[in-house]
Amino acid sequence: MAEPLLQVRNLETTFFTPDGVVPAVDHVSLSVNKGETLGLVGESGCGKSVTALSVMRLIADPPGKIMGGDILFEGQNLLAKTEAEMRTIRGNRISMIFQEPMTSLNPVFTVGFQITEAIRLHQKLDRRDALAKAVEMLRLVGIPLPEKRVYEYPHELSGGMRQRVMIAMALSCNPKLLIADEPTTALDVTIQAQVLELMKRLRNELGMAILLITHDLGVVAEMADRVSVMYAGKNVEEGLVEPIFERPLHPYTRGLLDSIPQLHRDQVRLHAIDGGVPNPSQFPKGCRFHPRCQFAQDRCRAEQPVLTEVEPGHKVSCWYPLVAADRGVA
Repeated sequence: MAEPLLQVRNLETTFFTPDGVVPAVDHVSLSVNKGETLGLVGESGCGKSVTALSVMRLIADPPGKIMGGDILFEGQNLLAKTEAEMRTIRGNRISMIFQEPMTSLNPVFTVGFQITEAIRLHQKLDRRDALAKAVEMLRLVGIPLPEKRVYEYPHELSGGMRQRVMIAMALSCNPKLLIADEPTTALDVTIQAQVLELMKRLRNELGMAILLITHDLGVVAEMADRVSVMYAGKNVEEGLVEPIFERPLHPYTRGLLDSIPQLHRDQVRLHAIDGGVPNPSQFPKGCRFHPRCQFAQDRCRAEQPVLTEVEPGHKVSCWYPLVAADRGVA
């Protein structure tokens, strides 16, 4: 079997705050193969974005620090790289679409300048050739009149166009891995569908891998080959999208799926997971989901389960994985 393009092993990223030590990412492991899309899902605050920023080595120190683990990209450990070496990788071999394009784009520079900055740095093109490449990238992501748009500022563009500019910037150096952090947040459903279709097309055309971070399971179903579910800084379930959607083994995954409106079911009101996400500086003992789990037993309250392969390609971190007959929810 070919070596994964990206392999994260037992990653620990901790923040040291006045309120205490926060283990935002706690022994997380995941892998992304060449040409594959991995969906990383979970509620806000579960550690998805911190995992992505750790891969990019963009954790602010202080207050954050990567305490342990390995991040292997093309077989090389990124945690062993110097900052100068990481600058040759970021935006070049690994690119990232950040969550909010209006705050990620610099308001005082034209979008063309911001795209050409990475092109000139990594591909060593002169100003004229870099600008031509920027126009080409804007055309690739479906922005009309790209020759005009390169001279416009972010505030002159719509939300959908700004998101496309972010995608153009991320793809301008033909990365091997694209990290997309909530790429369709705050977009209306029509623009969201266009952005997702664009990402799928570019993945197929360019052969890149995508780490897709989202809380929207509909986006995962549309885009991803595999999915990793996170809760309170840990992986709780991982596998191919279709088996997990049809037969989730972790109660948290099942709660997420059951909270989605389904046209074929007569629902008076949507299912909700009881309780709230625990304070990250005061995680409960044992399984971190047990205070909200209707199936919790004494062992769940005392011992923390580990991510274990229970079926080929299907891993779960639960002492009592759900079975197919238990799929219904009252």
